[in-house]
Amino acid sequence: MAKPKPRCFWCGDDPLYVAYHDKEWGVPVRDDRLLFEQLILEGAQAGLSWHTVLKKREAYRKAFANFDAKKIAKYDSKKIDTLMENAGIIRHRGKLESVVLNARVFLTMTKEYGSFTRWLWAHVDGKPVVRRSRKLLATTPLAETISKELKRRGMKFVGPTIIQAYLQAVGVRDDHLPGCWKAGK
Repeated sequence: MAKPKPRCFWCGDDPLYVAYHDKEWGVPVRDDRLLFEQLILEGAQAGLSWHTVLKKREAYRKAFANFDAKKIAKYDSKKIDTLMENAGIIRHRGKLESVVLNARVFLTMTKEYGSFTRWLWAHVDGKPVVRRSRKLLATTPLAETISKELKRRGMKFVGPTIIQAYLQAVGVRDDHLPGCWKAGK
């Protein structure tokens, strides 16, 4: 039997977490739709476990038009009421309303910068920030800067801790722990 690959401790041995760690977490994302999806899912996680969100991701994709920001930006209060009845997603009115608001801000930023990708990756000159430490940070100056700018523009559920997790998830930060098989990549 093959010896399991060494991984960041946080993913444990849950198959859903292992797949997320091995295939997604820390992989640079340069696609606006995927960046928007991850931003929304990270906000949905506030106060909950990431495992909860991962289990509901497909339901979120269905509920939010596969994270098409143009479609979501048109959602109204009646649509939010309908989403509040959807047991497949996290039914928190503030979080659901923030998806619509954040889609509108996201579209404005996309128009202003040519893409959200361009805006986000400009913060790190297009290259992931690599950090190898046994301690994961809850926030960093980069996360605080990005959080502040997104909030200034009107986004919700984008605090520095959420943004730190977001930056790690989309590969702007490569924080795989020493000894993890992905730390050498």
